[in-house]
Parts: sequence; C-alpha cells; structure tokens
Amino acid sequence: MTEFRGTTIVAVSRGGRVAVAGDGQVTMGNAVLKQTARKIRRLVDGRVVAGFAGSTADAFTLFEKFEAKLSEFRGNLRRAAVELAKDWRTDRILRRLEALMVVTDGKDVMILSGSGDVVEPDDGVVGIGSGGSYALAASRALLLHTELSAGEIAREAVRIASGICVFTNANISLEEIEAP
Repeated sequence: MTEFRGTTIVAVSRGGRVAVAGDGQVTMGNAVLKQTARKIRRLVDGRVVAGFAGSTADAFTLFEKFEAKLSEFRGNLRRAAVELAKDWRTDRILRRLEALMVVTDGKDVMILSGSGDVVEPDDGVVGIGSGGSYALAASRALLLHTELSAGEIAREAVRIASGICVFTNANISLEEIEAP
C-alpha cells in the first residue's frame, strides 16, 4: 500500500470496544496549514467510525461514497468495504483519489485502499499515514504491557507518534465504538 504523508490514524480493539484516534495536522509540502483538523468521522447514524490519511478533498469524497455503500448494504461493514474497494480501484475518477481509510463497526476493523485492498488485521490494531507505523508499534506494546482501555491506548499511540513523525501533531481526536 502507498504511504500518504501528513497524518496518523490508529485503531485499537480491546474489551469489546474499538477506538480510532488521529492527529490534527494538515501539511502542504513542508508547511503546516492547520493544527486542528478532524480526520475521523462517525457514519450511518454513529454505527460506523472511519478515519482517513491522504488528500482531504479525496477523503471527503470517499466518506460520502462509503456511507452510500453502507446504506446500500444496510450497514454491512464487510460488504460495503469490499464494494467501495472495487469501485475505488476500477472507476476512472475514484482510482485517482489518494487516501487510505480505516473503518470499524466496533466488531471488525479494516484498512481500505484505492488499489482494492481490504485488510483486516490479525490483532485488531491498524495504523495508517506517515506516523501510522509508529502508532501501530506503540499500540501493540501498550496492549501487551498495560491494562489501558482501547481509547487510552489509541490516544497515547498517536501522542507517541507525534514525537517521532514531523507530519503528525499531538492535537488528537478520538472516537470509540462498541461491538454491536
């Protein structure tokens, strides 16, 4: 998968909950444009949480398309994710969108990409964006060695990533969702 700079999103599953956290920094080249962006959204009346890394305009388009797929498939996350990934990969306009998405319904966690990837992690933890690998490593360590909640781990993982990745800041937004 392509790595997109300028954000960090992490999703952590623990104790029947999934927390999705992201930083607030938006960059253009080597300049910071915004410190307080919200890169995580609740969709379908709050039953799905999605986060994005990549171009902001592209992300808004993908959120809309994904929400339409969720409606079309009556909230079935897996089916909506596969169908969006197919469209994203094959549609002439959509395939030019540069972003990655993390989506969860509180039970399943997936990464979606424009190359048709729908990836479910083995351990319920994913990280995307320029600081995604740092946040992923921090999350896994915190899961193994602490009793912190999913939300506490996700928030701390992005904070740790912000100390390493210059494209990530510590203005963290977080959404948590319980398994249905």
